[in-house]
Amino acid sequence: MKSISIDRRWFLAASLISLGLTASGCRSTVLDIGEGAVASSAGQSYLAQIRSSNGLPPLSADPTLGQAALHQAEYMARSGRMAHTTGWGKDFVSRMRADGVRGAAAENVAFGDMGPEEVFSRWMNSAGHRRNMLDPAFSRFGLAYVREAANPQRRYWALVLAS
Repeated sequence: MKSISIDRRWFLAASLISLGLTASGCRSTVLDIGEGAVASSAGQSYLAQIRSSNGLPPLSADPTLGQAALHQAEYMARSGRMAHTTGWGKDFVSRMRADGVRGAAAENVAFGDMGPEEVFSRWMNSAGHRRNMLDPAFSRFGLAYVREAANPQRRYWALVLAS
């Protein structure tokens, strides 16, 4: 009976060690990030031009949406991946709620060596991103970016639009 108990303890200890090694290999890499900012004032003219040329009213810059965009840009820069979710199990809806955004909302994200003019041009040439920016239900927006620490020319962009 005693040998079974020792075997079980050995098996449990080996399993726990193995599980610990496996879990440590699954950790997400956290990257250093560079400067980041809410850039809604830079995006305002681009969005106004895009919307007016499509018969829509301009959007108002909103500080709450700007902070929501900055949070996502920071997450993307730290994880080194462009996404609408986070590694902490937060999807878009739960992130918006946590950031105090209520009602209908949408998000555009981008990554690359580009400033606001190019990022808006790319979004306009993508059906889903274009649809978000031209949604007549939206009246507010927030735009933010975070630079990579290793290559400051590369930025993670997030645009949050809401009614």
